[in-house]
Amino acid sequence: MPQERLTMRKIREILRLKWECGLSNRTIARSCSVSHSTVSQYVKRAEAAGLAWPLPDELDEDKLNELMFPRTIQAEQQSIPYPDLKWVHQELRKKNVTLKLLWEEYLEQNPTGYSYSQFCDKYRRWSGRINPTMRLPHKAGEKMYVDYAGHKVPVIDPGTGEVQEAEIFVAVLGASNYTYAEAQWHQDLPNWTGGHRRAYEFFHGVPEVTVPDNLRSGVTSPCRYEPGITLTYQEMAEHYGTAVVPARVRRPRDKAKVEVGVLTVERWILARLRNHQFFNLSLLNQVIRELLENLNNREMKHLEKSRKEMYEELDRPVLKPLPQRPYEFAEWKKARVSIDYHVVFEKHYYSVPHTLLRQEVLIRATERTIEIFYKNRQVALHSRSKARGRHTTLTEHMPPAHQKYSEWSPERFIRWGQKIGPDTARIIEVVLSSRKHPEQAYRACMGILGFTNKFGNERLEAACAYALTNEIHSYRGIKNVLNTKIDQLDPQEEMVQPTLADHANIRGKDYYH
Repeated sequence: MPQERLTMRKIREILRLKWECGLSNRTIARSCSVSHSTVSQYVKRAEAAGLAWPLPDELDEDKLNELMFPRTIQAEQQSIPYPDLKWVHQELRKKNVTLKLLWEEYLEQNPTGYSYSQFCDKYRRWSGRINPTMRLPHKAGEKMYVDYAGHKVPVIDPGTGEVQEAEIFVAVLGASNYTYAEAQWHQDLPNWTGGHRRAYEFFHGVPEVTVPDNLRSGVTSPCRYEPGITLTYQEMAEHYGTAVVPARVRRPRDKAKVEVGVLTVERWILARLRNHQFFNLSLLNQVIRELLENLNNREMKHLEKSRKEMYEELDRPVLKPLPQRPYEFAEWKKARVSIDYHVVFEKHYYSVPHTLLRQEVLIRATERTIEIFYKNRQVALHSRSKARGRHTTLTEHMPPAHQKYSEWSPERFIRWGQKIGPDTARIIEVVLSSRKHPEQAYRACMGILGFTNKFGNERLEAACAYALTNEIHSYRGIKNVLNTKIDQLDPQEEMVQPTLADHANIRGKDYYH
């Protein structure tokens, strides 16, 4: 069992890249920020569990965890003899001695010893040997490199004269150097994923691997619970069937191709725009597209072919086809279900099943919908609302005790009060408006209107008239009016207050000073 214990989401991504994309273990390891041995172990576990891609819809996080990690008591592990790495290092200096030979001799002495790959890994870690630099050939259709240029282009607002600098997004295919570029306002996640989508469309296909620099919008900081790439970026990669393998930090050779592409764009496109003024982003992109066509059609002297010719010959025939529909940007956010079985997104409240109180869920927000997931399973779907401070609640999400109130509305209570009389309707309006949310007043309204069962409509209307005159606006206040029959007194009759006779034991007001 690997030492790393991954989240179910990371395990699903490993299986997708292995079985759907057919990538090597080392490529998957770089994409998912794990070791290649970990990838191998999890693939073997999935195969032993009889799994295949795509995973069944009914396979939630708990079931997948049970299949991948069955609760079995392992036999007592035997101690594995550790190789004498110093001796290995000395023996390797001898002519014709190889690690394979030394491993076989090690196994003769220790039949239960380490496998060959583990033996080699331990030696290389011990010796600190650095592999020599190699010039890696780029396979056709394998990789697309993406980054932002360091050079920005000023765009002038024609109304205010304010200058805003546009970012330049660049994508380059590894084998042919075929280049795509566009101007964007910001290096945020919507622009980052949008640039990828338009680059795939420009290339008329999708590469096996997409290699970004470590841009914060797409690549998260190293983290135990969510290493690698952001959920939105990963979802986009799944939609297009590509693997995202970020360039390693302080490894310039990993992104040399895109750095050369960025430099080419800066020299052959952006430098030509230095004396031009642009007043909107669309016009800037139109000019960039024209210069980009010239760049891709220029002959590369060392190859005697243009980027376009190389692209048609190498990359285009083997790129994966585009999906039927383009990727729709979705923002992901973690949230915790509140005690009122709602989660908040952009200050609007959306309901989830009441059984998920206090649980952590994932919100997926598109331009039109809000999806809520718990353990990789969708538990709620709402239309997105821009109304801040309001609630979107589905009846089936409510506890049974709350569902009986879902059919009520403020208008229904007011109509009920109007059937009794105008003063009753007015009291209902006042009670409803006295609460932050009208639903909080439903119980009081039902109690007030229910007085007709005991006192009748005329008594309730008279009591509400008296209550309005005397600024009584509560259920308890109207109940006291009805019980004391104050509503039945003659309006002209004055209430005579009893007076107290003088008495030696009566304390005056000065007593308390």
